[in-house]
Amino acid sequence: MSPGVFDLFKIGIGPSSSHTVGPLRAARLFVLRLEKEGLLDRTARVTCDLFGSLGATGRGHATDRAVVLGLAGETPESVDPSRADQLWAEVRGGRRLGLAHRHEVAFDPHSDLVFHPHRCLPFHPNALTLGAFDTGGNSLSQRTFYSVGGGFVVDEAAIQAGFVPPETSELLHPFASAAELLDHCRRLGLPVSSVVLANEAALRPEIEVRSGLLTIWDVMKACVARGLTHEGILPGGLEVRRRAPGWHRRLLAEQSADPLAALDWVHLWALAVNEENASGGRVVTAPTNGAAGIVPAVLHYYTKFVPGADDDGVVRFLLTAGAVGMLFKRNGSISGAEVGCQGEVGAACSMAAAGLAEVLGGTPEQVENAAEIGMEHNLGLTCDPIGGLVQVPCIERNALAAVKAIAAARMALRGDGRHLVSLDRVIQTMMATGRDMSSKYKETSEGGLAVNLTGC
Repeated sequence: MSPGVFDLFKIGIGPSSSHTVGPLRAARLFVLRLEKEGLLDRTARVTCDLFGSLGATGRGHATDRAVVLGLAGETPESVDPSRADQLWAEVRGGRRLGLAHRHEVAFDPHSDLVFHPHRCLPFHPNALTLGAFDTGGNSLSQRTFYSVGGGFVVDEAAIQAGFVPPETSELLHPFASAAELLDHCRRLGLPVSSVVLANEAALRPEIEVRSGLLTIWDVMKACVARGLTHEGILPGGLEVRRRAPGWHRRLLAEQSADPLAALDWVHLWALAVNEENASGGRVVTAPTNGAAGIVPAVLHYYTKFVPGADDDGVVRFLLTAGAVGMLFKRNGSISGAEVGCQGEVGAACSMAAAGLAEVLGGTPEQVENAAEIGMEHNLGLTCDPIGGLVQVPCIERNALAAVKAIAAARMALRGDGRHLVSLDRVIQTMMATGRDMSSKYKETSEGGLAVNLTGC
């Protein structure tokens, strides 16, 4: 099934959608299957092997903690971040784990969580294999999952069986490309957001779509608010200081006539989100955690600096941004481990540019142009997190991409929608660039800043 708006915007915890949220979901799916097959009470020990990018940067991305949370039965949407740290500490100290909150087994993270940084499984760079064993050491179950970006998880057994999820036949205006989406807009005389809303409303009542998107916005706002007040040093060992609270105090105190002051606020809102993400706080994947600050920052820009901004505009922004995200997920990738940061920050920049162009009155052609500009100038962007942490260069990269999204929208609105490179073609180019990119620049921390910064 093609992803929908609520697949692209998911509530979870940091620091990574592919390395934290995805493995958490996979581990929970594994435990639920054990329970369904009557194997949970027979299980005496569980193990997890992490491959490829999960193996290379999993420790810095808290993948080990995420697996434990999933085995315990937690969900990304409901887990309390403070409780997550406590549970992780308890498991490491006691070497016991309550599967699905009820069945305790032996679990030593030092030996039962194994990282394989130089071994990749065939389908995707982010892979994990979970195993369950009885008291005699006999295997009860073994399943491999792939975390393919944005918190999406694919079961290898389904892939090997040749299962291809069907398209959503209920959609009123299905589209598999930007060209098809534009055709719907022209045929119906509707903006992008209205076409997407009609599709979403075919799956659930329209009032639920609107309220659900406003809930997503509420979580984004709450994340920014926490980021503006939480002081201190980010975890992981790089000693990166949270900057958002100090910047916020200075901006509030300034009485500046600087015409570019709005950009300082956009930078601030993105920093606030990504500092929260880096600390393991609650964020919205948009479309990933590593790029989670861009859409909220541009949405804050809309609500704070655009006259007439309202909740309907927020809904239209998210519907339009979601449509662009669907195209990247369907025809490209939103996984840094697969195509580098162009698939995360680049996709988020494209989504935010399209959303802003929509609420500023852009035509469907101008919206598509804004999305294309947002990605075209992120092509080739590498993913080289220092220390395997979603901190440097990730946090500042979100702030700059948020401003780039605003610039892309404004450039598109100055034109008439006609342009040489289409969004479909730039997504195709992003995938080709990702395939050509060395693996050391795809979330392995084996190249770029990750190895060239002295002392890290």
